[in-house]
Amino acid sequence: MKNEKLVEMCHITKNFPGVRALDDVDFDLFCGETHVLIGENGAGKSTLVKILAGVYPLEKGSILVNGEEKRFHNTSAAQKLGISIVFQECNLIPTLTVAQNIFINHEIYKAGLYLDVDGEVKAARKLLNDLKIKIDPAALVENLSIGQQQMVSFARALSFNPRILILDEPTSSLTRGETELMFEILKQQKASGVGIIYISHRLEELFEVGDRITILRDGKLIATKGIKEINLQNAIQMMVARDIKEMYPKEPAQIKAEALRLEHLSRKGICQDINLNIHEGEVVGLYGLVGAGRTETMRIAFGMEPLDSGSIFLRNEEVKHLTPKRVVEKGIGFVPEDRKKEGLCLGLPLKENVIRASLDKLFRSGFVFSRQEESIAARYVKELSIATPSTSRLAMFLSGGTQQKVVLAQWLCVGTSILILDEPTRGIDIGAKVEIYRMINDLAKAGNAILVISSELPEIMGISDRIYVMCRGKITGEFDRKKMSAEKIIACAFGSEEAINAA
Repeated sequence: MKNEKLVEMCHITKNFPGVRALDDVDFDLFCGETHVLIGENGAGKSTLVKILAGVYPLEKGSILVNGEEKRFHNTSAAQKLGISIVFQECNLIPTLTVAQNIFINHEIYKAGLYLDVDGEVKAARKLLNDLKIKIDPAALVENLSIGQQQMVSFARALSFNPRILILDEPTSSLTRGETELMFEILKQQKASGVGIIYISHRLEELFEVGDRITILRDGKLIATKGIKEINLQNAIQMMVARDIKEMYPKEPAQIKAEALRLEHLSRKGICQDINLNIHEGEVVGLYGLVGAGRTETMRIAFGMEPLDSGSIFLRNEEVKHLTPKRVVEKGIGFVPEDRKKEGLCLGLPLKENVIRASLDKLFRSGFVFSRQEESIAARYVKELSIATPSTSRLAMFLSGGTQQKVVLAQWLCVGTSILILDEPTRGIDIGAKVEIYRMINDLAKAGNAILVISSELPEIMGISDRIYVMCRGKITGEFDRKKMSAEKIIACAFGSEEAINAA
C-alpha cells in the first residue's frame, strides 16, 4: 500500500497570456506520503495542483490517477476521483454557516428531496469533533477569524474522504496551536493511506511534515529529492538559482529626528497605555503572538479605528481628529496584512493601482492622463523590480510578491515618509522576501521611518533596529539591536513577569 502510486503527472505544460506557467513538468505522489512542492511565486506550484484539482484544464501532458489516465475539467470531477484541495485564498461563502460551507456540493437531503439543515449541523459537528477543531458548526463564517476559516476549509476538504489531499499555503493565517493541530491531523491522514501534496513558503515546516520535496523554478522542474537528501540552504539555492548568503541584508541605521510617537494610546478591549516611537532612518519592529493587538493598535494610529485616550504626534506635532485621509496627508502610509482585500483593487491594472491613492495630488484637474499614468507606473516597475509583462496587467494575475511591491509603490507614489508594514512578507516566496527586506532597508537609508508588524521572529530580529513586544494589548518589552535575543522576546510575548521587568 505504501508504494502504491496515487498520481502521476507527466510532461505537464500550461500557458497563460504572455507567460508559460509550466514547461514539461513531471510530478508523482505515493500512498501515505507528504510530497512537498516549493518554488518562488510564479514558479508554477499552484498552477500544477490546480490542474490536478480540475480548476484549470489539462493543456499538454497526461495525468494518471490510480494507474488510469484521466482528464477532468472541473473540481467536482476531481472530487469524484478522491482529490480534494484547500486553496491559498479562502473560498468559503461568508454569509453561510460552517456546516453549510462544509457540505457545499454534497449536501445532505431528507428523503432525497429536502435539504436537511439539522442533519448537516449534526454531521459537521461530528466531523469537527473528530478532527478536534473547536468551531461551532452553526456559526456564520463571516464571524470567524481568518485562521478559523482556514480550518473550516480544511475540514471541508476532508469531508469528501479524499485519497489525495492538496494543501496550498495551509498555515499562512493559522495560530501556532492551529498549525500544530493541522500537523497532527495530517499525520493521521497519512497513516490511513492518504497522499498529501503540501505547498508552503515556510520552508522550515516542510522538513517537519515532508517525505519528498519537488522544486520548481520559472515553470520548470528543477529537482525531486527525498527530504533527508536535501537541506534548507540547498533548497533555497535551487529555488532562486542564487546563493542567499545573507537572508536579512540589514545595514546600520543613520537615525535622525523622531517621526512618529504614540503616547498612552488606549482603547478598551484592544490596547492599553501604548508608548512607542519611530525615527527617520529607523526600522522598528512590532512583535507579538496572534491576538496581542499589534495590528489593531496601528490601525488606531492610522485613523481607521477610534481611540479612547492618548495622543499621536507626527514630527512633534499632535494630530487630532484622526482619519486615514488626514494621516495620509501628514505622510503616513499603511500596507495592510491582507493585500488582496485591503491593499489592492484586483480587477484594476497595475498602473491604476500604483496611482489610485495619489489621484488628487497627480491629477488636480480631475482628468487622468494615460501617458502620465503609464510613465509613473513604469518608473516604479523599474525602481522596485516589479515582475510584470506590462503595466496594464491586472493585479489579480500578479504573484504575491509582485502584488506586495505594487502596494508599496502605491504609498511611495503618494510621497509617504512614514510606512507601517503589516506582515509584509506573508505568503511570498524566499526570493521575494529578500527583495522586500532590501527595499525596507533602502527606504530607511533614504530617511524614511518604517514600522514592521511581523509574527515571524527571525524576520523581525533580522530587519529591525529596535523591537517593541506586545502581549494582551500592552507593550511588554523594548529591545535595541545589540540587546535583542529570541528567548527574551518570546518571554515578553508570553507575558513573563521576569522578562518584562528585565526588558
